[in-house]
Amino acid sequence: MTGQAGPAALRSGHRRWAVALFVALLVALLPALPMLPATGAEAAVTRAAEAKPVVTLSKQQAGKGGEITVKGSGWRPKALLMMLICGRSAPDRGVIGGTNSCANAEGRAVTTDAKGAFRKKMPVAEPPVPCPCVVHVATVTGEQAAADAGFVVAGHPIAPLPKESGGGRLAVLATTRLEGDSGILTWFGASPARHLVFTVGNLGSAPVKDPVFEVGTAHGVFAPQWEERQWRGTIGSGRKAQIELPVELTAGAHGDYQVSLRYGGKVLAEQPWGVGRPWGVTLFWILLCLVVPAAVFRIGMAIVDKVRPRSSRAPDRAGRHRPPGPADATAKTSKTAKAAKTAKAAKIPRRRRAPGRAADPATAPTDDPSTTTAALPWFTPDSAPSENRPTTKGHS
Repeated sequence: MTGQAGPAALRSGHRRWAVALFVALLVALLPALPMLPATGAEAAVTRAAEAKPVVTLSKQQAGKGGEITVKGSGWRPKALLMMLICGRSAPDRGVIGGTNSCANAEGRAVTTDAKGAFRKKMPVAEPPVPCPCVVHVATVTGEQAAADAGFVVAGHPIAPLPKESGGGRLAVLATTRLEGDSGILTWFGASPARHLVFTVGNLGSAPVKDPVFEVGTAHGVFAPQWEERQWRGTIGSGRKAQIELPVELTAGAHGDYQVSLRYGGKVLAEQPWGVGRPWGVTLFWILLCLVVPAAVFRIGMAIVDKVRPRSSRAPDRAGRHRPPGPADATAKTSKTAKAAKTAKAAKIPRRRRAPGRAADPATAPTDDPSTTTAALPWFTPDSAPSENRPTTKGHS
């Protein structure tokens, strides 16, 4: 019994050691298992973040009127892009002069897919400045991103690019702001104007003298319109300076705008700008719609009053409203008395003659209408019939 129990206990101890070792290894490996997929995901995110937008062309050279296919990858998903053919540019230096060096009228817009890629055809056009040329692709909204691909426009002039400045490199050190206020003229449609104030520092090894900045204004989803603004002065290496650049919009502009600052082909800062509506213009049009019809109506009535014919019996305008005088009052009183007398005479009954008494025409009063008897045309006063004297007709 004892000899058989020794090997069994030994085998049981080995099994316990194996289970304990397995559990220890499992506990040691469990924290490391979630790290493997997480590390892969982080690596993918890092690669996506480090990936830069890329643009490729179906043709490297084409003449005006031709067509090329532009492909891109590495862009932000569902991003709106603009494609332009620009002169005085190079892929390593960007577009010198901004979009003023591009054929903006023949540009095209495209939206990337869920993977950040796109494919779009665009016509070949000659830029307003000489080549070297590029196909410039940039985002319209959201985070700024751009990429260039070298391109040759056949038959277009070629000129060397301007020399780069020294080793100076400028960067914005503080938040930009817009200073200034709108006057009363802006309320009536004048051009809104502000000053873009920012602080830049020279991070390079050489001073920067009279730097030329580009100030762009964009409204909604449209691309910025860039204008060059030169600042007079020198910024030494390791120094900083506060710069003010004028910004002006078109007359009657209103809504949400975005002001961008660019130097050396790189956007340094962006500043939103909300421009109020010029209500004075609206008020002017409302008053114009009220005053002009009233003035036309008055002029028309005056013309009608001048040209209409006048009646000869009509009294003079000044006599129409003449106050009544003493003569008018006397005439009115006499007419009233005469009318009352006529009415009274009409109410008095006619007197009847006494029988057997003939009226004497010579002594009968003729003024009183009640006592005057009108003679009938077929009887004489002596032969007129009466109650006591019948007619002779039918008697002998």
